[in-house]
Amino acid sequence: MRVYNFSAGPAVLPEEVLKEAAEEMLDYNGTGMSVMEMSHRSKAFEEIITTAEQDIRDLMNIPDNYKVLFLQGGASQQFAMIPMNLMKNKKAAYIITGQWAKKAYQEAQNYGEAIAVASSADKTFSYIPDCSDLDIPDDADYVYICENNTIYGTKFKQLPNTKGKTLVADVSSCFLSEPVDVTKYGIIYGGVQKNIGPAGVVIVIIREDLITEDVLPGTPTMLKYKTHADNKSLYNTPPAYGIYICGKVFKWIKKMGGLEAMKAHNEKKAKILYDFLDQSKLFKGTVEKKDRSLMNVPFVTGSEELDAKFVKEAKAAGFENLKGHRTVGGMRASIYNAMPIEGVEKLVEFMKKFEEENS
Repeated sequence: MRVYNFSAGPAVLPEEVLKEAAEEMLDYNGTGMSVMEMSHRSKAFEEIITTAEQDIRDLMNIPDNYKVLFLQGGASQQFAMIPMNLMKNKKAAYIITGQWAKKAYQEAQNYGEAIAVASSADKTFSYIPDCSDLDIPDDADYVYICENNTIYGTKFKQLPNTKGKTLVADVSSCFLSEPVDVTKYGIIYGGVQKNIGPAGVVIVIIREDLITEDVLPGTPTMLKYKTHADNKSLYNTPPAYGIYICGKVFKWIKKMGGLEAMKAHNEKKAKILYDFLDQSKLFKGTVEKKDRSLMNVPFVTGSEELDAKFVKEAKAAGFENLKGHRTVGGMRASIYNAMPIEGVEKLVEFMKKFEEENS
């Protein structure tokens, strides 16, 4: 039996994508083999990766002067790759709204001067700071944000005013959840294991003028964007099976009506859960209302014992992975694209019952 999987990542994938992949596991498209066994230089795989790229371009309206790269190393490898490739003046501005932005900021300090121009650490990252008039150095190479904070459940509803500097955004946990204007970013990237595919692929969408040979001395060949852009993500063996699943998810999103339809679907789901949290006498959300994520919803009862009891009983009832991140405790429901509305409705039903029994 399929459970309702509220994991923050690796996370729930569309059931029809999994079924289709299962059907093709032993014989993809008449090749007589699985995509797992296929040469990344084969005609069949070339078609998979080319189609996947075209589909994400269609979904996000990616302009021609941006490259789409399917890379490895996850979002965490980008924490180093970005400064290695972009820190020409050895200076960058970071907005710290959670653990992943903080890790990126710390990593960047290995390559130059990383400056924290705003932070919400003072209130346990429960809000997004005002970024309309930040003190960004004139010689900063870029401004960095983590757009949706998986652990803390916050989301930038308005992009920061970068004072003309290149914006770099980690969108791992809100990737393809709503329409986005790619032209506002120099780099928009994310690990796919939350909203798009299995762990092991990171997609980087990068403006062409940022892809140069002029990188920090000592940058490994594999960590140069130019290496991958010049070789159409096939410099070495890519995470082929992961890319194949991503391609299927892109097709599924198109079939669902694209990113506008995804946004409506996600807003509807989030409203069901947030509306309940706002009127509940036992549970409460931990994020300032204006900054709430549609993807990750953290909540608490106010008692660690009750939190633990809730997680245990929820698991027994078929609701998996509701325990909050180890750094914050409580609970967190990640309700990515592939989580059906019914899953959120059933969760709220269970929460109501738990509240009645424990108040």
